Amino acid sequence: MSFFDKLILSFCRLGVAGLDPKAPGTWGTAIACLLAPYIFLPLSLPWRVVLLVVIFVVGGLASTRAEHLLERKDPGEVVIDELVGVWLVLLPFESPSFWLVLAAFAFFRLFDICKPWPVRASENWLPAGFGIMIDDVVAGVWALLCVALLRVLGLV
Repeated sequence: MSFFDKLILSFCRLGVAGLDPKAPGTWGTAIACLLAPYIFLPLSLPWRVVLLVVIFVVGGLASTRAEHLLERKDPGEVVIDELVGVWLVLLPFESPSFWLVLAAFAFFRLFDICKPWPVRASENWLPAGFGIMIDDVVAGVWALLCVALLRVLGLV
């Protein structure tokens, strides 16, 4: 395996998060939540949108390569999609509280694991690695609606 392929796998796994044998998606989401205040949230809203689009595209391409390298469709160790999904939940919030980030984590994991309509269906909307990415975007939209409702109600 080339250095570039190892780099792609490391990116897709968010370092070591994707290597957890029991809950790689949960660890990927946790790492994304920990990174958000340092990388994502300091950016202005337009730059956050740009960053999410770039990570979605690069993540889709990298996930396609990871599927080839790992010889499996939608390998569990690919968790870059969790980062895009939970950062989408955090997208509109300026300086979110610990409780809001925790709610984003919890709702995102709920919708990513349970896959209510149209989350499961969205896995087939796009080919290869982009299918891996899009279902987490849809789960992120569901989670964003829930977190926004909690914010409006003054609960986070």
